[in-house]
Amino acid sequence: MRHRVRYTVVYAREIYEHIDTIERRCHRLIKKTIEEQLIITPDRQTRNRKPLEELPGPFGSTWELRFGPDNRFRGFYDVAVENKTVWILAIGVKDKNRLLIAGEEFIP
Repeated sequence: MRHRVRYTVVYAREIYEHIDTIERRCHRLIKKTIEEQLIITPDRQTRNRKPLEELPGPFGSTWELRFGPDNRFRGFYDVAVENKTVWILAIGVKDKNRLLIAGEEFIP
């Protein structure tokens, strides 16, 4: 059986401000999804996980994770392959064509 390398997920301090603007009932879903999706292969592109085309992204991120009901949540992160760490830099809510982070519209 092949051993899979696990990444450590580290949350930036600003994440707590971002989470405070999202309904409390969604907090567990956010944490669970981030941990499940990013602990094994955070730098592998999937349908809902992709490298950002315009760099840097929100808060210096290089990757985006889409998840939740109707893919309304966005997690922005960076991967440090050398020390097997995933840095969660921002969490936002997608509302049609707007991205809200900490209750404010993020405009690249």
